[in-house]
Amino acid sequence: MSYRTADSFPRLTPPVTLDDVRGAAKMLAGVARVTAMEGSKHLSALVGAPVHLKCENLQRTGSFKLRGAYVRIAGLLPEERAAGVVAASAGNHAQGVAHASSLLGVRSTVFMPVGAPLPKVAATREYGAEVRLHGQVVDETLAAAQEYAAETGAVFIHPFDHRDIIAGQGTVGLEILEQCPEVRTVVVGVGGGGLIAGVAVAVKALRPDVRVIGVQAVGSAAYPPSLAAGRPVSIDAPVTMADGIKVGRPGDLPFRIVQDLVDEVRTVSEDALSRALLLCLERAKMVVEPAGASPVAALMSDPGSFDGPVVALLSGGNVDPVLMERVLRHGMAAAGRYLAVRLRLTDRPGALATLLGVLSVVDANVLDVSHVRTDPRLGLTEAEVELHLETKGPEHCAEVGAALRDAGYTVIS
Repeated sequence: MSYRTADSFPRLTPPVTLDDVRGAAKMLAGVARVTAMEGSKHLSALVGAPVHLKCENLQRTGSFKLRGAYVRIAGLLPEERAAGVVAASAGNHAQGVAHASSLLGVRSTVFMPVGAPLPKVAATREYGAEVRLHGQVVDETLAAAQEYAAETGAVFIHPFDHRDIIAGQGTVGLEILEQCPEVRTVVVGVGGGGLIAGVAVAVKALRPDVRVIGVQAVGSAAYPPSLAAGRPVSIDAPVTMADGIKVGRPGDLPFRIVQDLVDEVRTVSEDALSRALLLCLERAKMVVEPAGASPVAALMSDPGSFDGPVVALLSGGNVDPVLMERVLRHGMAAAGRYLAVRLRLTDRPGALATLLGVLSVVDANVLDVSHVRTDPRLGLTEAEVELHLETKGPEHCAEVGAALRDAGYTVIS
């Protein structure tokens, strides 16, 4: 689904300028990597125009967040640096602040939710931050970090709502124009809006003809109602697997820039995010978190609506292995390549082998088998089998189902 900014919205002078972004680029020289841009034959064929992937998943700390965090902390006064910094994050911002602080010799404290993925907690500690686990959701964690800042004098480093943060993220936009000067569309995942705001400032100042398109998860899309209202609007209980863009309210400064400069904000489903992550892994050989795959999800959902050449910004690659396993299975199911079926059969010797033989004939790969004999729902001579199968696509799924029915099996689900 697509949401366009209204022409009647007030046009404001951006709080961040091209000079700010260029200044940030100078500060980041030798600190942040100029990440690679890779062509994607598969997506290019799908879209009907060249598609390039801007690989911020290969940035130091695994995401673009280092850029803004470093610029923000480097700009602190000496007395502010002496007081230390504090941040709240479930992952990428935490690691960016921790690493930037270590590089600059500033003490950092990062509050993370109690349920934050263990690899992200460990990485944040390894980058040099003192990690404090507090709260079940990010809002509670954020409140704890702000309380800590008030008590200790530490400077709170907001993940997206600060001009230095936006300027730092905007350096990605400069790199995109340098690496792909013929670009016509840039697609960016959107949470609070710091990344797309910075990219839009850089791109629109130098190439106003280039379209900048934002992408949000449909269950966590605060920008569409905010753009419709002309002001930041909060949504209750955002829900998405893409925790990197799971933000319930746009930042005030990013919103002003998005409202003024971004051409369009689209939404994508969880199925689309899963399929995109799977495609990035299989076809682009890129480990990308769901938020980072959101631009690819938008391309796959409506490929004919993008003017090429297109640059899709892979914003991060910090994905929890447990989540990766779940998302990949979901992505395979959404793509018709993973099938779960339950059926009943007569409980006699060789019955399961006969069933597996049927599946072998239609070339379905059995990943897992669950065999239940004792259940009040079952008859005395019945057994229930749940099968998880790897298939080749929707047509093959239909072929598998037909083969089971033709063999006399009753498929329950």
